[in-house]
Amino acid sequence: MAEIVVLPHHDICPEGAVVEAKPGESVCEALLRHDIDIEHACEMSCACTTCHVIIREGFDSLAEADELEEDFLDKAWGLEPESRLSCQAPVGTVNLVIEIPRYTINHASERH
Repeated sequence: MAEIVVLPHHDICPEGAVVEAKPGESVCEALLRHDIDIEHACEMSCACTTCHVIIREGFDSLAEADELEEDFLDKAWGLEPESRLSCQAPVGTVNLVIEIPRYTINHASERH
């Protein structure tokens, strides 16, 4: 299993966290399984940007983003070269450090 270090996020994970991820499990699935309530308005179907994360360490260990994910990432707030949609980033055996951006530009949101 790999570990995902989640950097502190004011609303979602104020203290930060370290969670275990099963190989092949998406970053989003691992976070949700450990009660880190990252938004995923499209139910992890690669149809929004609410689960956007920035991979601060371990980015090169992830499979490349496909064209659909790249198209959505272009719309994400705070896009960086190491950005991914967490629902589309399956974890391997390398530990990751991720940052959840403070904002999202999506009109749909689970938080009402």
